[in-house]
Parts: sequence; structure tokens; C-alpha cells
Amino acid sequence: MTKGSGGLFQSFEDIWLLDGVRTPFIDYNGPLGLVSPIDLGIKAARAVFERTGISPADVGSVIAGSVAQASFDAYVLPRHIGLYSGVPVDRPAHLVQRVCGTGIEAISQAADAITLKKIDLGLCVGAESMSRNPIAAFTHRSGFRLGQVEFKDFLWEALMDTAPGLTMGGTAEKAAIKYKITREDADRFAERSFNRAIAAQKSSFLAGEIVPVVSEQFVLEGYHPRGIRIPRGIDALSADSHIRPSPFEVLAKIPPAFGGVQTGGNSSAIVDGASAALVASGAYAKSRSAKPLARVAAVAVVGVPPEIMAIGPAPAIRKVLDGAGLALDKIDRFEINEAFAAQVMSVERELQLDPNKLNVNGGAIAIGHPLAATGIRLAVTVSRELRRANLRYGIASACIGGGQGIAMLLENPS
Repeated sequence: MTKGSGGLFQSFEDIWLLDGVRTPFIDYNGPLGLVSPIDLGIKAARAVFERTGISPADVGSVIAGSVAQASFDAYVLPRHIGLYSGVPVDRPAHLVQRVCGTGIEAISQAADAITLKKIDLGLCVGAESMSRNPIAAFTHRSGFRLGQVEFKDFLWEALMDTAPGLTMGGTAEKAAIKYKITREDADRFAERSFNRAIAAQKSSFLAGEIVPVVSEQFVLEGYHPRGIRIPRGIDALSADSHIRPSPFEVLAKIPPAFGGVQTGGNSSAIVDGASAALVASGAYAKSRSAKPLARVAAVAVVGVPPEIMAIGPAPAIRKVLDGAGLALDKIDRFEINEAFAAQVMSVERELQLDPNKLNVNGGAIAIGHPLAATGIRLAVTVSRELRRANLRYGIASACIGGGQGIAMLLENPS
């Protein structure tokens, strides 16, 4: 591991992403709007065990992420996801939070634990309910002063970085100015994201990583049951709901959200959802005759000034490539979270990325960005794309509120 100036880098010799799965990502205040993120995480975790045939009894540790506390039992989110997905009661669980990089961080921490020979198999889960972000007050425990009752929308207020006094969207606007990204550029990029996601949905590529969500109960012997209930009249939720035809002419009519190029149409969709993955040692994978989805080759995380957090993936990608001894042109696919069009375009321009290698199945503008779940989706999606296209190297990356970037290098085992 490289420490100190310039961030952190870790390479891995024999760590494998066995497989991953996610729920569909559903527009907020929609059919998943009342579902706890814990139950979404349980659903994704159960699905990854079913898909791989791996026994939950083999899990050494549960690493789960959720950024916003969206239920009163949020403290026990990692523990309940593990227990109700079948992980034995004596296996520990902990929460990770690196904002939009949380899912990648969860996979990274599982890889670290395996490298240190603490475990052979880790369950990684990201679960987020944007709908259940609270209307909150933080200063009223001792009572209310006359005229000073103050409740605010956590989902909106959390977008503000109080250090530079900028919203997350505001940092994208700074990137737009620096990299000369126009409103038309941003809307054209969003149009491309939607078109690619529509194609990936029609080809069933996205369906290959999705487990349908139905109303069901999660039973744990000796404990209270949990479960998911979706609205009457809906048998199952099986596809991402935000993906839709979004031509430039329509996107161009949407008013700015932050006073510049960013709008509700060219920013990441607000959705609810969860994702899960199993990360294992090479010895464990061989002992189960598993056919891993990808090799986890390396990860890097860096800091950038908070006011330009949008650019975070660029130095993170450079660091992971430098550490791995690879040139940029050796990377066949990039899956970079589309927090905002100007944000991902600034990274594209800074690194001079080939657009035909970037988010080829659409990104968060079309698919959605349920904060903690996104990083696992990025890693799973790029790994599946490498396998489908018979390519070797891919990178999953995200910018991170507060001024960070994270990048993970993955290799197609075949």
C-alpha cells in the first residue's frame, strides 16, 4: 500500500469478484418508496447467494453501506442484512460510508480483509432509500424557541458542502466553466446516456444484473420477520424505471437546477435500490469450482478540493493505473458514475477518454444513483461488459462529495 501524499493505492494478487446482482433502480416516491433500505439490501444479498450457489454459511464478514439513515433501525443495517440473508450469527458485520464511493469501498474492504487472511469470503452490500431520507431537525432536543422551529429536507440539504458553501451541483457547474462544457454539451451527453441505457435494457443486458422485487417476507428463526411490500396491482418490479426516451429537444427545455448547465434531466436520477456482491480469495473460488466474474486488481482513493469534487475520478484513475503499471489505453471500458453530466464530462475531457469506452450501457443519468448501491453496480456492470465484449481491463470510478475520487481496476478472468 502507498500512503501519504496523493492518496491511497492497494493492489491485490488473488482476489475475485464472484458475482453481483442488484434490485431494479426505481424512481423515488415510487413503488419502493416505503421500503426500508435494510430490506432492499436483504433482497439483493439473498439474490447473490441464489445466483452463485454460494452458501451464506461461508461468509466471514458482511460489509454494507448506506449513506442516509432512512429507517429508525438504521444502526443495525449491516447486521440485519447479514442475518436475514442467512449469514451465521457469529459472523460480524460493519457499515462503510464513503458517500458516492461507498459501494466500491465495500468491495475494497472485503479485498483487504481477504488479503490480510481475516476471511476467505465477504458479502458486500449497498442499499439506499432516497425516498425515505428524513425531514429532519438537529437542534430541537432541548425544546423549541418561539419562531425558531426548523425542519429541513435532508435529501436536499445534504447536497450542500458547507466548507466551500457549494452544492454538489455547484461543483459540477465549476467543472463546466473550467472545461468549457456548455448546456448543449451536457444535454447531448444525457441524451447519449439515455439512448445507451435504452439499448442495454432492450438487449436484456441490464436485466442480467437485476433480480425482480416482489412482495415477500424474510424469515429468521427466533426473530421478528422482515419483508418487502410493493403496491397492490404490481406483481413485480423487474426493470429500472427512470430509463426512457429523452431526446435532446426535450432535455433542452428543462430549466437549470443550479444556475448553469445542470438540470433535472442531465443529472443523476434520484432512485431507490440495492446491490450486492461476493468477493473471495482465489483458494476459496477454486474450492467451490466458481467461475468468477472478475479479478479485483487494484483500488485507489484520492482527495481533491471540495469545490471541484466533480473531477475526483480523474486523479483516482491515474493513481490506480500508475500503481498497477498500466497505460490509460490498456483500459477497455470505463464505468464512471454520472452524478452530473458536467461532472463526468470534465473527467472525460481531463483524461481524454474515448467516449466509445465510457458508460457504454448508459449511466446514472438514465439508470439512477442510489448512493451506496451505485459503486457495486459500477463494478458489476463493467465486469459483465468486459465478459460480454471479450475485453480485458475495466475501471469503475466515482466522484465523492466533500472532495474525493475512487477507482477500482477489474480484470476479465477469461
